[in-house]
Amino acid sequence: MTELPRQDTAGKAGDAGKAGDAGKAADAGRRLAAAGVPEDAMRRLAQLQPGQKGSIFTSDLTVNEFLLVREAGFRPLGLVLGSSVYHVGIQLGRWSKNQELTKLSQAMYHARELAMSRMEAEASALGADGIVGVRLDIEFKEFGSDVAEFIAIGTAVKADGADPGPGGTWLNNKGKPFTSDLSGQDFWTLIRAGYAPLDMVMGSCVYHVAHQRFAQVLSNSGRNVEIEPFTQALYDARELAMSRMQAEAEDLDAEGIVAVQLRQHSHTWGAHTTEFFAIGTAVRPLRDDHVIDRPTMVLSLDV
Repeated sequence: MTELPRQDTAGKAGDAGKAGDAGKAADAGRRLAAAGVPEDAMRRLAQLQPGQKGSIFTSDLTVNEFLLVREAGFRPLGLVLGSSVYHVGIQLGRWSKNQELTKLSQAMYHARELAMSRMEAEASALGADGIVGVRLDIEFKEFGSDVAEFIAIGTAVKADGADPGPGGTWLNNKGKPFTSDLSGQDFWTLIRAGYAPLDMVMGSCVYHVAHQRFAQVLSNSGRNVEIEPFTQALYDARELAMSRMQAEAEDLDAEGIVAVQLRQHSHTWGAHTTEFFAIGTAVRPLRDDHVIDRPTMVLSLDV
C-alpha cells in the first residue's frame, strides 16, 4: 500500500491564524483612518499589543485608581486619546435680545464629538471594553483666538472576569466601548454596587445675554433688584444644555446619569456670550440586587 503524504494541519492552522490576525489588523487600521486617527497613533497602538507576552500598558490613572480598576475586574490596555483642532466661527444676531447662538452650539458639540470618537476608535483597535478616567479639555491656541483644540484622553480597559450582566457584553447599545469620566475609586464603587457605565453624555448651549439699555442701568443703580431678563436667559441656557445631555442618555437606554457637571465658559466671545456645557456618565444596572457598602468612619491623625 502506498502511504499518502501527511498533511501539516498545524502549520496550515497557524498560517490561517496569522492571516486572520493580519486581516483584523487591516480592518482596525481602516477604521482608525476613517475616524481621522493619524499614522503615528496607529503605530503607537500597534506597539502596545495588549495580551502579548512582554507587552506593556500605559495609563493616566493614579496608583490607587489603577489598583481599584484591577480590583473591579478590568485590566488597563493603554492610554487612548482623540484630538480635533477646530475653527469656531462667528454668528450674527440681534444683540438686544436673549438668544441661543445655534451655529456656535453645534460647532462646540461637533468638535468635542470628533475628539471623543477618535479616542473610542483607538480603544476599539485595542479590543477594549471601555475607557475610564476620561478627561475632555479645550485649549484655545495662540495662532488664532477662534481656533481651539479639543482633547479627549483616558485609559482603555478590558474586562478580566467582571460580569457584564444582561446582554453579555460591556459595549453599549451602539456597539462601542463604554466611556466614563469617573475616577478609579468611583468606578470601583459603581461596579461593586451593581451598575455599569454606558457612555459619557453631554449637551452644549452657546447663549447670548442681551445688553441692558442705558435707562435700565440707571433705574437699577443703587437698588437691590433681580434683573429678570438675565435670570431667564441663564436659566434657559442651562436648561437647553441639560435637556440635550438627558436626550443622549435616553438614546442609550440608560437608567440615569451620575457625576453630572454643569460648566460655564465665556471662552473668547466676551462677557455677554457664554457656553453652558453639561456632561456626565450614563449608567445601567448590572443586576437587581444592588449591594451598597455602608460608609465607614475615618479618623484623621493629623494634628
